[in-house]
Amino acid sequence: MRVSELGERGLILRIRRAVGSGAPGVAVGIGDDSAVLEPSRGTRLLATTDLLLEDIHFRRRYAEPADIGWKALAVNLSDIAAIGGTPRFALVALACPAGTEVDDIDAFYEGMRLAAAPHGVVIVGGDTSASPDRWIVNVTLLGELEGAPKLRSGARPGDLLAVTGALGESATGLALLEATTAGAAAPALDRVERPLRDKVSQAHLRPVARVAEGRWLGASPAVNAMIDLSDGLAADLGHLTSESSAGARVYLEKLPISEAVWSVAAALARDPFELAVAGGEDYELLLAADPSAFPALAAGLEAATGTPLVAIGEIVEAEAGVAFLNSRGEPVPVGLGFEHFSSARSR
Repeated sequence: MRVSELGERGLILRIRRAVGSGAPGVAVGIGDDSAVLEPSRGTRLLATTDLLLEDIHFRRRYAEPADIGWKALAVNLSDIAAIGGTPRFALVALACPAGTEVDDIDAFYEGMRLAAAPHGVVIVGGDTSASPDRWIVNVTLLGELEGAPKLRSGARPGDLLAVTGALGESATGLALLEATTAGAAAPALDRVERPLRDKVSQAHLRPVARVAEGRWLGASPAVNAMIDLSDGLAADLGHLTSESSAGARVYLEKLPISEAVWSVAAALARDPFELAVAGGEDYELLLAADPSAFPALAAGLEAATGTPLVAIGEIVEAEAGVAFLNSRGEPVPVGLGFEHFSSARSR
């Protein structure tokens, strides 16, 4: 069955059955003019939204509807994580061609539900519309915050810079998917173990937001500033230093780059450092922290969540600017990351 046969009202009822309508904190869910929500008393309300467009943020030739749903929610989860909050309620707007198969819509919401479930996030409403020729997805996510938020503006000279997890896997996965679906995959890829190829592909198609990590780091007085890595390390570090009126030094040899990135990048003749610095969509957390507290901070985060925290540089005075240094301490040029309105976008 196609969406045009089901009709908008039938589609809304189908979505309500798929995602449910009753959950703690939801007085009125999908089906009325507005959702009625009951956040926990004594917390601050957080709100974030992200717009995803076909052929800009995802391509249907390799992203399944469930992957699109998962990613659309994950990028919003990451924004809540970056401020140290807890995600609660999502509003989902979807526009797609009238000829879209209903099974694809079901799969889209199932992917979104799977991304939401580990964090207790409930889809409480949204909108649907016909689109001329491609998918458009907009998710608004509401969350809660206890205590003070971790902002981009809190970094100070002398702070240590650190990142969670590993960098470059999503960009490497994108390069792999593009090459494979275009029929231009390098023969050397056949020598890369399947689990390594799958790891980077999944990092791009179904990124995992660091929600538990963000909440744990957000509660630490040693963390002075935090941002999620959506546009790439170079671009997002630029946002953090700009808001903090500071500069930074990043040591390329300290960047956490996984075996999967090294292997797949080599097979595709790509520079793993470029993928790690300018690739984007890793959705790891970049933070500025008190250097004296870092050993305990890293050990505590890994014990609490299983996620490593790696020091990659430091915050310096604004006059020194932002520089990426090689193993000899020499500054090297790097890509600027993803910028929607640039004529030289890296993604």
